[in-house]
Amino acid sequence: MTAREAFLQARDLLVERRGDYAGALREFRWPVLGDFNWALDHFDAYARGNDRPALWIVEEGGAETKVSFQELSTRSNQVANALRGLGVGRGEGVLIMLDNVLPLWEVMLACMKLGAVLVPSTLLLSQADLLDRIERGGIRHLVVDAAQTGKFETMDPGLTRICVGGEVPGWRGMTSLYEGSPSYEPDAVTHATDPMLLYFTSGTTAKPKLVLHTHQSYPVGHLSTMYWVGLREGDIHYNISSPGWAKHAWSSFFAPWNAGACIFVYRAARFSAAATLQAIVDKGVTTLCAPPTVWRLFIQEDLAAYPVKLRELVGAGEPLNPEVISQVQKAWGLTIRDGYGQTETTAQVGNPPGQPVKAGSMGRSLPGYEVLLLDADGREAQEGEISLKLAPRPLGLMVGYKDDPSKMARAEAEGFYRTGDVATRDEDGYLFFVGRADDVFKSSDYRISPFELESFLIEHESVAEAAVVPSPDPLKLTVPKAYVILRAGWEPNRETALTLFRFIRERLSPYKRIRILEFGDLPKTISGKIRRVELRKRAAEASHSPTEFREEQFPELK
Repeated sequence: MTAREAFLQARDLLVERRGDYAGALREFRWPVLGDFNWALDHFDAYARGNDRPALWIVEEGGAETKVSFQELSTRSNQVANALRGLGVGRGEGVLIMLDNVLPLWEVMLACMKLGAVLVPSTLLLSQADLLDRIERGGIRHLVVDAAQTGKFETMDPGLTRICVGGEVPGWRGMTSLYEGSPSYEPDAVTHATDPMLLYFTSGTTAKPKLVLHTHQSYPVGHLSTMYWVGLREGDIHYNISSPGWAKHAWSSFFAPWNAGACIFVYRAARFSAAATLQAIVDKGVTTLCAPPTVWRLFIQEDLAAYPVKLRELVGAGEPLNPEVISQVQKAWGLTIRDGYGQTETTAQVGNPPGQPVKAGSMGRSLPGYEVLLLDADGREAQEGEISLKLAPRPLGLMVGYKDDPSKMARAEAEGFYRTGDVATRDEDGYLFFVGRADDVFKSSDYRISPFELESFLIEHESVAEAAVVPSPDPLKLTVPKAYVILRAGWEPNRETALTLFRFIRERLSPYKRIRILEFGDLPKTISGKIRRVELRKRAAEASHSPTEFREEQFPELK
């Protein structure tokens, strides 16, 4: 059996067991792959002579881009040949910083075919963030939105520079890449375990961790995600997500194309719930994945006024409020199904289609994963850290952290991969999310590392010590709030707050900016550790101190 046949056999079993959770859990096995390149062995093979739409991008002004599987296969071949001519080689890092535009998918497929290592990056990254990625990620080539090229002006001139969406001096335009041959021949065999994706994800350390995935861990691993969403061949699937984050690869790349579905995108300068819902109706979207922030905006509209053709709804990123689920159910007669995974994994836990859904639960173990809850002593418990059994090792788990390989080595020695998240399990096996084992939190749909922000704050001359916690926000769920001890000579007043907010805006990406500052002492344990639980409680109570300052109080920052 070839690697492709093994992949298709595993996929088809999940398709056949779509409504049979027990059967899928019992019978599914990850395929054994030797040499395998998903872009060549699955996508191109599926695309051959296939004129069904693979990608459909609709602009708010009405313009549309729709390409078939065959067209996208050919276009990515042209790009792959052109990139190879520019020196992009196997194992070399390629930073991709693009919006939801056609070249994003073309370049990703092309880099996979070449055996290069993709480093997806959000447009929100600051120059400092990008420099860190280039240095630690081993980046040698850039494919960047033309409007973002200024962030790279002072960086290594030896980097290959390709821009999309305009002409920039010193950068090669994307249009030149379509001059390559429409036929592609690989220069070597790709092993399934070869590196393919490198994600920078926030954690408990000062800098983001480097999550390394292979040609099997994400492409093939996302069979579990395909099963959770309930994707079928011919579906029009809309995942409301920005490029650069793992969720985009989850549901705007691998899971839908594993099933043979069309990826749909609605592009607008600013998000509008009404316009997005109308696009979902007009274009006949059948499956929808959206973060809780979007669902909360949707229910502010009259959902019943939108005659959607949706069959499946899923939410990802954080637990959904029961009120949101109830309002959607009432309007559309559909249940938003929750799930759980990480940048480090594919979907591990979820509520598959047709299965009973319990309020507040993210579901049960998905096929291919054996999920356990471990207490601090490593024993199974009804409440504990979400952990994956590594015998057998789930295919959707990362290779490890490129900057800390010892962490995965320790996990393999223990026999479990610990996610860092805590949950409870009921008598039926349903898992209920409790929170992070550490202090990482989410603002909107973005992961925020308090330690990273604290390390940044103390770089300012006014800050002696700082602690960052989530503060409630009606739209984003939470925003970062910093409790700050000032150095001698600095007053806890408006001027100091303005100085810090300006420092924050100059240096931090918008999605992780600290929005609230409070000056004063930090509660600590006897051993000197900051009592974050007390600060989180204080922030949740929203008791306004005279030394608390909010970003919106400073019109001069606009």
